[in-house]
Amino acid sequence: MNSVLSLVGDKWTVMIVMVLIERPRRFNDIKRTIGGISQQMLTRTLKALDRDGMVSRTVHPTVPPQVEYALTELGYSLSKPLRALGAWAGAHLEQIDCNRVLYDTTRGAALNNGGQGSH
Repeated sequence: MNSVLSLVGDKWTVMIVMVLIERPRRFNDIKRTIGGISQQMLTRTLKALDRDGMVSRTVHPTVPPQVEYALTELGYSLSKPLRALGAWAGAHLEQIDCNRVLYDTTRGAALNNGGQGSH
């Protein structure tokens, strides 16, 4: 179970699944849409998703060959809880940002006073 949770909880997996909800895409289209993901990480994550049966990989017989990635039925089933998680994150983003600022401010003050803050 840990290996599955590690994959589905990975930020790149989440982003790839969310991008593929819309439609099947080619590698560079996924990379461009996500932004910030290296070619190596995208390749590694797509292979893991393909291996687990969440993404299908189709090679079209063109020159050069075009490879398209799409969510499988299992991948679509993963998208449902990910959408809910995304909605939760969006609804609480402002509160979380405020909490981070408060924490950093109070923790930073405690560290500047010789580390006398609470842990």
